[in-house]
Amino acid sequence: MKICPIILCGGAGTRLWPLSRRKYPKQFMDMGGHTLFEDTLRRLAAVPGLAAPVVICNEEQRFLAAAALQRQGMDGRILLEPEPRNTAPAIAAAALAVTAACDVEDGDPLLLVLPSDHVLEDLPVFAAAVAQAAECAREGALVTFGVTPDHAETGYGYLEKGEAFAAGFKVSRFVEKPGQAEAEAMLANGGYFWNSGMFVFRASQYLAELEAQAPAIMAAVRTAWARRRADYDFIRLHREAFAACPADSVDYALMEKSAHVAMVPLPCHWSDLGSWEAVYENSERDAEGNACVGDVLAQDSRGCYLHAASRLVATLGVRDLVVVETGDAVLVADRSRSQDVKAVVARLVAGERREQDIHLRVYRPWGWYETLALGQRFQVKRIQIDPGAALSLQRHQHRAEHWVVIAGEGLVRVGDEEMHLHVDESVYIPQKTMHRLSNVSTQPLEIVEVQTGDYLGEDDIERFEDSYGRD
Repeated sequence: MKICPIILCGGAGTRLWPLSRRKYPKQFMDMGGHTLFEDTLRRLAAVPGLAAPVVICNEEQRFLAAAALQRQGMDGRILLEPEPRNTAPAIAAAALAVTAACDVEDGDPLLLVLPSDHVLEDLPVFAAAVAQAAECAREGALVTFGVTPDHAETGYGYLEKGEAFAAGFKVSRFVEKPGQAEAEAMLANGGYFWNSGMFVFRASQYLAELEAQAPAIMAAVRTAWARRRADYDFIRLHREAFAACPADSVDYALMEKSAHVAMVPLPCHWSDLGSWEAVYENSERDAEGNACVGDVLAQDSRGCYLHAASRLVATLGVRDLVVVETGDAVLVADRSRSQDVKAVVARLVAGERREQDIHLRVYRPWGWYETLALGQRFQVKRIQIDPGAALSLQRHQHRAEHWVVIAGEGLVRVGDEEMHLHVDESVYIPQKTMHRLSNVSTQPLEIVEVQTGDYLGEDDIERFEDSYGRD
């Protein structure tokens, strides 16, 4: 029975703001030369005989996911959620995709469901646990992985181990995130494990049990799948049908209600990096207990997480703080309150602040751009275009643009005219003029773009041709 990995990639990671944003969540954050999503893909290599993964993510991250698969040299399908509806609908859509793609001889595939934003060390232990979970799933269980706890954590849910079942154990009960006293009592008891949010089960069993426990979810997902459409290398679920689906987690919708839940112990270091405190605990620290990333100067400071993304961060005489700096926002928080960062993000959302949504640097399928200056009737951007990539053929109704090449070589179309631009050369694009910029070299192309006009929003783009299937 084939095992197909399902990578859940739709989380927002609001507790890791300001590094994690709605359009650039924590699974794609640079963690020092790697990302959590790419770490998840690499983890699959530790388990022999897996099929190509199915990644389910949202519209904004589709090209980030595709680029990561390409960098890892992996085949895989990418399923697009039109709107976030939590893990139960996402897994159901992926299960339908896997089932539809299976050959008759594959039988009923097993699904290995993995979030894309976890830290997990000791891959041989993980691979052995997957094999045990697969044995339990073949015996009719919906299997979750229980991480052996090493401290009384209040930020995780727990599983209580029951009687032996196949290569694992039945789950006696699920425990919501406990208070400190209850967490310490469970740790002392020894029969409790952290609920990892990773699963193995037969695709058919998951779909059948979800149909019984949450029929409204299955009805909406089946309609969204039936009315899907292919878009280049992506599979788009039907927007209106999926938007009508109730939002619920797999634990609440199914696992806590099913009579067929089992667990396999996972005795290795694991974290879901759900807060800056978790990031601190998983970081290297200096003699004063500070975890420092970037250009940081810590003077008489202890027990701090200090992250500088774009400039110097200096601290003096502070203890147990989280300080995270980006180009447009700075978070200063008590480490013990790091779970509450989501309240700050909620205020940003309520105020419609762009800082909850995107960074100054925004990634696109062709490269990235970052805003250098923004004022009344003008905006200045730095733009990098990858080798062989191109912007869409487009025009703007409300702004003119001036491009200056600072690195590389570009092919520019303005109206009906084409020209090559080299370093220190420039071109002017009037309002309502069709234009395109392509990188025809083997090196990154960088330009500075100066926009002027009465409206400078990103939605003032009318596309005529695009290599990436965007409207």
